[in-house]
Amino acid sequence: MSRASSPLPGRWGGMVRRVASWPVSSQQGARRNAMLAATSCAHRRAERQEVSDFLADRYRDPTGGQSAEDAGSAATRRAH
Repeated sequence: MSRASSPLPGRWGGMVRRVASWPVSSQQGARRNAMLAATSCAHRRAERQEVSDFLADRYRDPTGGQSAEDAGSAATRRAH
């Protein structure tokens, strides 16, 4: 009986296909993770800007002087 057509090549063939496709699926997963992280960072950045704008409007000096943010930045620059 010949063993040339044994199930071993099929098992190895499946493993070889999985190993050969691993770089592609790994790259796709990494790209998806990077896009999710970039989206999350953009949302957080927009939210920080929105809060900053709100606070700047809320604490702006009605007499036309410095806003609280500008005064805080100037004090920080003087301290360093």
